[in-house]
Amino acid sequence: MQPLRSRLLPRLATTLTALALLLPAWLTAPALAAQPSAAQLKALEAALNGEGDLEALLESGPGLDPQRELVQRRALLAAFPDARWSLSPGQPLRDGRATVQLRVTGSRQEGSIRYRLEASQLLLLSSDGRRVNGQTVLREQSLLRSGDTDLPVTLQVPDTVLTGQRYDVDLVLDEPLDGALVAGGISAINPQQRLSQANPSIDLAPSAVAGCSRQCRPPSVPASRPGPCCSCIPAAW
Repeated sequence: MQPLRSRLLPRLATTLTALALLLPAWLTAPALAAQPSAAQLKALEAALNGEGDLEALLESGPGLDPQRELVQRRALLAAFPDARWSLSPGQPLRDGRATVQLRVTGSRQEGSIRYRLEASQLLLLSSDGRRVNGQTVLREQSLLRSGDTDLPVTLQVPDTVLTGQRYDVDLVLDEPLDGALVAGGISAINPQQRLSQANPSIDLAPSAVAGCSRQCRPPSVPASRPGPCCSCIPAAW
């Protein structure tokens, strides 16, 4: 059977369409300077939600380009006009460094279908005391859902891997589908596609198991970011 070609926002009568993107944190990450204060995080959250000058809170530094952040924020708002950002303390790393949990929710209407975005990032941020001047993305995930019923899914990706070691990206449906047909696929996307928020094309094909899987390989040298990341679309009819 030939796979079905789909775009990010497919016009399919699916119970759920989910885009899953997860970036593992590699064994080493660059050391960062002082971390932003609670007041800075509160101001950053407000600015992301249109209640302040976001550009005034950011400064170019490792992993952080303020102009690119502004462009990506505008692009996200164009796709999901009611998008909202929230920032909160994340789980500290084993070396004691504090992390920040960023969450984004939003929705859009495409004809008769309403799409709902649920995204999160685990970040290491640095600050000079006034502005955030560096970031490292440790983990990133987004789900794009359609339909009235959420199909429970779990992403299974290791947080750390050895350089050059293959690892599995698995997206598993958590509950029995009671005879429903399942189709899915995984497509690799490169860092340029991710930064430009490009809509990946994904081949969908009927699956005999409740989920989809792909093997990936990290860079051959230690890094805080991966090479290609993956997008998955499971769909139930």
